[in-house]
Amino acid sequence: MLNLGAEHFGQMAAHARAGLPNESCGLFAGEISGDTKTVKAVYCLKNTDASPEHFSMAPEDQFTAIKDIRKKGLTLLGNFHSHPLTPARPSEEDIRLAFDPSLSYIIISLKDPEPVLKSFIVHAGTVTEEAVQV
Repeated sequence: MLNLGAEHFGQMAAHARAGLPNESCGLFAGEISGDTKTVKAVYCLKNTDASPEHFSMAPEDQFTAIKDIRKKGLTLLGNFHSHPLTPARPSEEDIRLAFDPSLSYIIISLKDPEPVLKSFIVHAGTVTEEAVQV
């Protein structure tokens, strides 16, 4: 289960909209208790690919985010990115690049007027949708 505050969902959605027509991306961190991950911080990063079909996170942004996560005593919970024109489901590229099965991979679809957020766990190419509570 992923607990995501409305303010964190708002941050992610605003970053996704601001990046249009390209994909936007970022990291999120928080705390883990049992099977529940609770988001405490969102880090909106630059998509260095500047593409509507894929993303790469700026390394300097990632370094700054990880440094802040450690300083706050939080745990990296996962990453997020937007799909400007397609549903909130992992593409083949998303699945191939999902390297850590302990992380949550959030996708925000902007194809409809209201953003749709879904989270996934990817392990050895197998995708499982993760329950999200906003």
